[in-house]
Amino acid sequence: MSRAVLDGLTLAYERAGSGDPIVFIHGALIADVFRPLVTESALASGHELVVYHRRGYTGSTHAAGALTVAQHAADCRALLRHLGIERTHMVGHSYGGAVALQLALDSPELIESLALLEPAVFGGQAYLDALSKGQERSRREGAEVVIDDFLKMRFGADYRPRLDRVLPGSFAQAVVDAPTWFEQEIPGLGAWTFNEDEAQRITQPVLAVLGGESDTLWPRFGETHRRLLSSLPNVEGVVIAGVNHGMLVQDPAAVASTLATFFRRHPISR
Repeated sequence: MSRAVLDGLTLAYERAGSGDPIVFIHGALIADVFRPLVTESALASGHELVVYHRRGYTGSTHAAGALTVAQHAADCRALLRHLGIERTHMVGHSYGGAVALQLALDSPELIESLALLEPAVFGGQAYLDALSKGQERSRREGAEVVIDDFLKMRFGADYRPRLDRVLPGSFAQAVVDAPTWFEQEIPGLGAWTFNEDEAQRITQPVLAVLGGESDTLWPRFGETHRRLLSSLPNVEGVVIAGVNHGMLVQDPAAVASTLATFFRRHPISR
């Protein structure tokens, strides 16, 4: 990956292709989760694709202290400036969806449209308490055990063989990067607010994506999806059959086709 040095911060990134840019923001733990998606021809044809490792992950700068959603949004804005991207489509998965929404609030002129893949929003206190318990368990039992449970709840009990086949080494890297999530990002997410008032300020076209098996795996996914559809002023929803929160590993072709169709309807204004 290339390295962007941004006021003392280094972000590892890759960019490929030409056309309207699409920037992808990954969620917790698995920094390369978008890698299967960006090789799909549905997206690769006619777009410039940018993936990067957020602060604290893999090849990017690791720093002490809590990491806030707003800080990650500012990092992404700095990367866009470094790359000379003035306006882009944005895709955020899980926690990355929260970062994408914050960037749209802070710098709406940068965002043509948003695709939110089961974003970490509207979680409520029960969700934050569950994350805090995971943080405590990671200190007590070790990251590997807790990450395994974390991914089983979101990707399904049988997630590991597919993950190891599609993204070899990603679980081991997640263990290395675990302190970023458990010790830095969870506190920052707990301090972040995004409610219906903020949602009304997101005027760009938004695609809210739900895995067809996600609601059964954890009802919070379906609840969040329905709340996005009722809160965002310019939103459409889609359900991708046969996948859950691990959709980027389970069926990247279906996700790529869904995103490509949406972005073709909303070309970047010049």
